[in-house]
Amino acid sequence: MARSVFPRAMPAAMHSMALLFVLVLATGGCGKKPAAGAPPPPAVTVATVAPKDEPVSAEFVGQTQSSHLVNIQARVSGFLDRRMYTEGAVVKEGQVLFQMDPKPFQAQLSQVRAALAQAEAAKETARLNLERTRPLTALNALSQKDLDDATGQYQSAAAAVEQAKAQVETAELNLSYTTITTPVTGVSSSAKQTDGTYVSSQNSLLTTVAVLSPMWVNFSISENQMQSYRDEEARGLLRMPEDDLYTLEIVLVDGSVYPHTAEITFAEPSFNASTGTFLIRGSVANPRGVLRPNQYVRVRVKGAIRPNAILIPQRAVQQGSKGHFVWIVGTDGKSEHRPVTVGDWYGDDWFISEGLKAGDRVVVDGGLTLRPGTAVTVTDGSPPGGNAPPPAAPAPPAGR
Repeated sequence: MARSVFPRAMPAAMHSMALLFVLVLATGGCGKKPAAGAPPPPAVTVATVAPKDEPVSAEFVGQTQSSHLVNIQARVSGFLDRRMYTEGAVVKEGQVLFQMDPKPFQAQLSQVRAALAQAEAAKETARLNLERTRPLTALNALSQKDLDDATGQYQSAAAAVEQAKAQVETAELNLSYTTITTPVTGVSSSAKQTDGTYVSSQNSLLTTVAVLSPMWVNFSISENQMQSYRDEEARGLLRMPEDDLYTLEIVLVDGSVYPHTAEITFAEPSFNASTGTFLIRGSVANPRGVLRPNQYVRVRVKGAIRPNAILIPQRAVQQGSKGHFVWIVGTDGKSEHRPVTVGDWYGDDWFISEGLKAGDRVVVDGGLTLRPGTAVTVTDGSPPGGNAPPPAAPAPPAGR
């Protein structure tokens, strides 16, 4: 019996040993790997806050306007003979633009000149008669009434001469008005009347001439903007130029800057009731005629300064549920969450009104994954606002 039982038990024992061996291997295979080294601290780029006075500017949409727009109108009624200028061309002061038919006016002038000659002859006759009558009256050869009549005839003839002279002058003016010239140098518009048209008071407008230099540039500031600038000035956040001497820079449609700067020459004394805006006008030299009337441009108003302004790159500012914030690297080399109050943009930078002070190291790049108290590796960057273009900020609070 013993011999028959042992061989049956052997497979079971071997099975248990194999299972134990598998378990040992499995346990060794599922064990923890050797611990790896700790990750390096995140690398960030910082910029050190350095407050300084920053010149600022405001940008507005403006529209050009001719400083002197003249309506060329016919001053007498008659037929329009011909147009004598090229439409759209620049015309010079005194240049002939239109010629009306002068013949009726020449005939009228001849008529009144003849009337003047007749009146002068009558005056001369009356003068001679008065000179004969005066000594005879003194000798009592003629009565006082005869002298009075002679005197009256002479004075009447003299008045008729003056009247005839006025008619001649009027006729000469009317004849001169048939040659229509421009009183200014500027760019002409199209002719409103064609050759051969009878021109009267109902259709007297012939064309317009717009002076190109100087050119006016008009733009508007809203009531809210105006109040905001005044508040910033009162708080010391904004310093206006002395005597409100602002400089206007004109940006053309292609983004290029017009080579001549303008100066403010007029500010509307009241707000526009319909738009709630305040009109400001600048005047700029335009010798080459680059600017044309009714052209849209951008106007940068320069001259204001933000004293002790703090600028940081826009990419350094993040926004959370409680507002804007930045990351600061403390003296211990760890990150710190700092809420800030932002102001106007300045190129690629942002004015910071509250939350930062001189010497703070602001994280510019690498701050998206930071948490408070995170140790960081610091790379110094350029000071905030070091390469920014002229900022867009306040406009002139004209009429303050």
